[in-house]
Amino acid sequence: MNAPVLEISRAVFRANIAAIRSRLGSSQLMLVMKDDAYGHGIEWAVPAGEEAGVRWFGGYDIPSALRIRALTSRRVYAWATSSIEEVEAALRADVELGVGSARYLRDVIAAAERLGTPVALHLKIDTGLHRNGFRPEHWDEAVQIARTAERRGSARIAGVWSHLAEASDAEDDAAQQVFLDAVRRLEATGDAPEVLHLTASAAAWWRPELRGSLSRIGAFCYGVRSADGPALEGVRPIARLVATVEEVRTDHVRLGIGSFHGLPSILRGAAVMTPAGPRGIIRIDGVSTAVETWPRASVGDRVVLFGPGDDGEPDATGLAERIDTVGEEILTRLTPAVARVLTD
Repeated sequence: MNAPVLEISRAVFRANIAAIRSRLGSSQLMLVMKDDAYGHGIEWAVPAGEEAGVRWFGGYDIPSALRIRALTSRRVYAWATSSIEEVEAALRADVELGVGSARYLRDVIAAAERLGTPVALHLKIDTGLHRNGFRPEHWDEAVQIARTAERRGSARIAGVWSHLAEASDAEDDAAQQVFLDAVRRLEATGDAPEVLHLTASAAAWWRPELRGSLSRIGAFCYGVRSADGPALEGVRPIARLVATVEEVRTDHVRLGIGSFHGLPSILRGAAVMTPAGPRGIIRIDGVSTAVETWPRASVGDRVVLFGPGDDGEPDATGLAERIDTVGEEILTRLTPAVARVLTD
């Protein structure tokens, strides 16, 4: 039996990054690599990103950031609240930290002072999403704590950042005003931060007026479009999930991929691309998937479950939309039992 394969194109990845950097204009790209580069693999994606001109890498959590740091000397950022042990490891590795609560801010500064290693802080203002971040009424206190640490030489305010809800243009416009007000209040106390980053993939792509000097882009770099969103100009999926036919029966064929490989069992009824065109998924079991048969189906035939669409197959987001989720989930659910094969 042949294992299912996620075929990944480094060339398409680099081309996506080039298209996105062009789209961003003067805003720098931070390549976000959470969940093992969205299931594609950090170890190859970091050097490929660096080849494509990436100067900022975002790991989300500190363990991911440390994996990135082992592969590059470029700037690495982590923003998930972490344990003291992880914070200390990040400081030793020169990982910049996003901070959105007073307790975490004090803990990070204390760790920096204990180690004698200044921390590059990115302070998060809550602009309305309520996903961590200092509330506006607590912002001045956070700034004071960080400025005091700057004067002691144990911290540097490198950036201000936030998350957008992306529920409506009006809400995002209001969030930007909260963000800019926080920046003004910070700048009134001392030096301006080096970078401002408010937008992630979707807002950075479609709302240039919301971009700061840095844009955090994850899914789009891997060619994963937003749910219910259009194709992205100059950007294509970098990966194709392929399984092979292991058994041919009268009314169906059996593929060597199932829920144990990370394929959601509720995808039954979705169409996949066979050598004879699209066929529907009948059932997804632990290690196999039953698909409607076709004339002259043979053991070993390749079936594409998702990909860039070159042969009419759905993309990962197309499958995700069927089960009311996002393309990233389809990719990040894939287990190590799915082989990752790199191509140029």
